[in-house]
Amino acid sequence: MSKRRPTKISAPHDARQLGIDWNDGESSTIPHEILRGYCPCATCQGHSGKIAFHGGGDLELVELATVGNYAIRLTWGDRHGSGLYSYDFLHALAAWHDEHGAQMTQLLPELPSPSP
Repeated sequence: MSKRRPTKISAPHDARQLGIDWNDGESSTIPHEILRGYCPCATCQGHSGKIAFHGGGDLELVELATVGNYAIRLTWGDRHGSGLYSYDFLHALAAWHDEHGAQMTQLLPELPSPSP
């Protein structure tokens, strides 16, 4: 497991992106569309071991909770909130988004499974 940890997570009300400052000095920004579309929960993904992009769903982030010292749980405006986003997975999503931008969902319709 990575030693990378967030030092600050910001999700301003009415914003459509999540900001993360990491303990290595790096900063990441992840649009809500990417977070919701690649939700790692079993309801969205089944049990295939891959994370596929599924568009749609309410993109208003209404709650953010830390889970232990390895993940966050995001709850969306439609009350969907069963996905656990490990810190490693969040960092990977941010890196893929930085690399591919608006074309990420077309270029990466399926991602490797996040670490627990």
